[in-house]
Amino acid sequence: MKIRKTISLIIILAVVIAGCGRKAEISPSINIAVDDNYRNYYEVFVYSFYDSDGDGIGDLKGVEEKLDYIAELGCNGIWLMPVMPSTTYHKYDVCDYMAIDEQYGTIEDYESLIKAAHDKHIRVIIDLVINHTSSKHPWFIQATEYLKGLDEGKAPDSSECPYVDYYHFAKEKKDNTWYQIEGTPYYYEGSFWSEMPDLNLANEALMKELKEVAGFWIDKGTDGFRMDAPLHYEESDTAFNTKVLNSLYEYCIGLDSDFYMVSEVWASEKTIEDYYKSATPSMFDFSFAQAEGDIIKAARGRESSDKFVDNMIKYEQARKAVNPDCINAPFITNHDMPRVSNALNGKLRDMKMAASILLSMNGSPYIYYGEELGMSSKGTKDENKRLPMMWSSADSRGICKDPYNADRDIEQRFDPADIQRDDETSLYNHYKKGLQLRNRYPEIARGDSVYEKEWNDESIDVTVISRTWNDETIYIAYNYTDKEGECGVFLDKISEIFTMSSDGEEAEIMESNEGMRIRIPAKSIVYLKPSAK
Repeated sequence: MKIRKTISLIIILAVVIAGCGRKAEISPSINIAVDDNYRNYYEVFVYSFYDSDGDGIGDLKGVEEKLDYIAELGCNGIWLMPVMPSTTYHKYDVCDYMAIDEQYGTIEDYESLIKAAHDKHIRVIIDLVINHTSSKHPWFIQATEYLKGLDEGKAPDSSECPYVDYYHFAKEKKDNTWYQIEGTPYYYEGSFWSEMPDLNLANEALMKELKEVAGFWIDKGTDGFRMDAPLHYEESDTAFNTKVLNSLYEYCIGLDSDFYMVSEVWASEKTIEDYYKSATPSMFDFSFAQAEGDIIKAARGRESSDKFVDNMIKYEQARKAVNPDCINAPFITNHDMPRVSNALNGKLRDMKMAASILLSMNGSPYIYYGEELGMSSKGTKDENKRLPMMWSSADSRGICKDPYNADRDIEQRFDPADIQRDDETSLYNHYKKGLQLRNRYPEIARGDSVYEKEWNDESIDVTVISRTWNDETIYIAYNYTDKEGECGVFLDKISEIFTMSSDGEEAEIMESNEGMRIRIPAKSIVYLKPSAK
């Protein structure tokens, strides 16, 4: 069991105490004594991230080499897509739950990565894929071999082969997700692919083994799991699926009280709320993600700031009513979706606005690797959404080869990391500012959103909310339009102002006969920190 103590996180941040009406400036590092499960997560597809040994495939040593990049960006959490042995490049078909895929390295490499990440105050979660295994998993191989050798007319007996109850087998093809075992009258369920047979999570012996798997990874220092596809454990059976999540989560926090779990429930907001009944901390916020989600629509200017804020607060309150301790998990896109650059047609202003919106939301935001660089994808082919990280155009060291079957003509619209890091106006540095702001003000992530109606002028599309946590309050003003806006400021004094502007402009405090007002640039989000009383 790991024992973790609250520590002071050293955060690099562009903020100092500023007088009323002045922006926050660059300052030295700031100590923040907050070490909990609220994090800024960076999603890494190891295969395409950084190659440390020259074979063209990313690996765990490569991720370790790039921890400084991730920390400098402002992320203090990493989600590693599957790292266990697999037959595919994506590795969502697990062949061995207690090992590292040899393409990625060894278990010792994994332990080294975890230690190095923890030394930098970065937590690491990994994909735990328990809806299905690979068809090459020993459990499935032994089960199917047993069925092939079963005498005609004899029913399968788990006392002879326990693995025959680890999967869904039947003597009928129930639909087109069932596949016949060659040479037998038996079929098995594979809801995603014939080579990913579905597990029978109602089986107690299987669940015991999966809990041993969880314990193995926790013992290696893993901080949590991203649960793949719990919506499909049993199709249309929310009660069963949430019971599975709760059982595994309760087991894990018994081993590590700081353990974290986030689940992929790709469904409507109401269904996501239902899954919070599992008492697990986080569900990905799909209602705000994807090309037609609220973040992209707002960034395009197709959704008013008022409507966005209304939805955000409504969903926050609904989730909290189900699980008061929940941690929202907002994101824009992930490895299964076209990239942000494609959704916004490569428009940098809109992409910066989308980043600003994501990083203003409460909970733990997730950034897909390369999103901070504006990487592009193409079409619906998964391989095109998982292309090599753009480290440099001049230095090929560590740059991975394309996943097999990826298209070769995908244009990358923006500069690689080495150029963007030196460009103050780049998308990379825009993400960096927003992430560091979250680290500086813990209440952004942890506070509940409150709609500040008296600040808002209905004739101007500017909406203001506040968030309070541990007696610290911050105000957030949204302007998604192409025109600057104004609103009243109902504070005695402001100590800090921070502007997340797509155009690099700054907010301005103005005094008038009616009191203090703030001018908000077009396509901007402005943070106002009241002076201490």
